Amino acid sequence: MKYLYALMILASFVEAPAAMASPASDTLLAKYKAEGVSKIDVAKAKADWTKEAKGEDGEMMSCSTCHGTDFSKAGKHHKTHKVIEPMSPKVNAERFTDEKKIEKWFKRNCKDTWGRECTTQEKADFLTFLLAQ
Repeated sequence: MKYLYALMILASFVEAPAAMASPASDTLLAKYKAEGVSKIDVAKAKADWTKEAKGEDGEMMSCSTCHGTDFSKAGKHHKTHKVIEPMSPKVNAERFTDEKKIEKWFKRNCKDTWGRECTTQEKADFLTFLLAQ
């Protein structure tokens, strides 16, 4: 019983796996850690999701401008009005399954929203946050 208690305490210090991880998301998270990410901050990603900044076109935007805050529902691009499939991998099985697409959309969306590319830390935080939705 003493060992079980010790094991439970030790397990509480281990980072919980992402809810809907995929081989692609696991590979990218390992890459981000190899590039210097030591601790993923899901709370920061959650706050940054709705943080407004001047985007590439000068408008105030946040991730939620197009993607919303209910990740189980589709979003809509703020200019083109093109439908964006739900961000939640629980309702969109294709979400976060292709490394190249994940990186492409991080690059494009960060530039559109924040006027710059996301840092490796931000990508790791966002990816982990979104996988749990």
